[in-house]
Amino acid sequence: MAASVGTVTAQAMHFAEPLPLRSGAALRDYTLAYETYGTLNAARSNAVLVCHALNAGHHVAGRDAAGDLGWWDNLVGPGKPLDTDRLFVVGINNPGSCFGSTGPASPNPDAPGQPYGADFPVVTVEDWVDAQARVLERLGIDQLAAVIGGSLGGMQALAWTLRHPARVRHCIAIATAPSLSAENIAFNEVARRAIVTDPDFHGGHYQKRGAVPKRGLRVARMIGHITYLSDDVMNEKFGRALRNDAPRYSTQDVEFQIESYLRHQADKFAEYFDANTYLLITRALDYFDPARDAGGSLARAFQPARANRFLIASFSTDWRFAPARSREIVKALVDNRIDVSYAEIDAPHGHDAFLLDDARYHALLRARFAHIAAEAGT
Repeated sequence: MAASVGTVTAQAMHFAEPLPLRSGAALRDYTLAYETYGTLNAARSNAVLVCHALNAGHHVAGRDAAGDLGWWDNLVGPGKPLDTDRLFVVGINNPGSCFGSTGPASPNPDAPGQPYGADFPVVTVEDWVDAQARVLERLGIDQLAAVIGGSLGGMQALAWTLRHPARVRHCIAIATAPSLSAENIAFNEVARRAIVTDPDFHGGHYQKRGAVPKRGLRVARMIGHITYLSDDVMNEKFGRALRNDAPRYSTQDVEFQIESYLRHQADKFAEYFDANTYLLITRALDYFDPARDAGGSLARAFQPARANRFLIASFSTDWRFAPARSREIVKALVDNRIDVSYAEIDAPHGHDAFLLDDARYHALLRARFAHIAAEAGT
């Protein structure tokens, strides 16, 4: 079995220079948390940026101080598909998050002694990429060997090739889409409404009241979690199994095992995630739409990415970010005669497949990263 990167200590980078945001606002006096794994080579040519999805952060691999395992530890480490013996991996927590970077729970410089709360500026995928670029500049990395991400992280990987095409050689975008469908925006809106209608939300300034809108967060998590799993996986794991030996004929009690599972996941989530962060991140998902900035043409949007090489991967049972959406990206790249490989993996796990162990999926990434490492001279 491949080794772990071991215990990792998060680092923090402070920025006094304001970060201009697409909304027209700016984020000033902010801090970004990050972790690194492996060694940057002398040529500084072997850096890989890992972009995180909705409820993850900079802790990508190994164990943190609390002993928690990184969210993509099965992929990143010595001898793993993204081999830290050959590549230097960087994970950055995006602004607006609740895992160490400046976010809604952080002190508001315009209101001394108070957290931002609902006053934290709305951020977009493009804003996150620009923030990541600043961290890499400070680390002395002028060009990334690759950028990789799944789901919302995949959107960030794509945005890198549009905003900073000369600063990245390879883009690996997994289980993602060039924009959200109306159905996906609808799921996000229902989740947000669950949060903002919680009596403990207090207009987003719940910290001032010493409250936490856990009820809303729980419902939001249950809605999201359902969309991450396939029907086949749910039926295989839970089916119609009852929690007790026989029905209790109650509309309030937990009757089925799937209900118990969802409530358990929701309870865990509400203990560590911030409600305002959930609102911000789901809205960033909604806003991502590079074609809109190119007159509605996705092919035109990808014209700046001509120098990049792409690997796009999707999963057959992912109904939230369906393979057809990945094929839209592939077509736009092909229309521009950009180097792109596409893999559609027949996996039963639904959207969460990009986080799991699948031999074919990991073999695909291992081969691509071996090529990237060789190209970087490591």
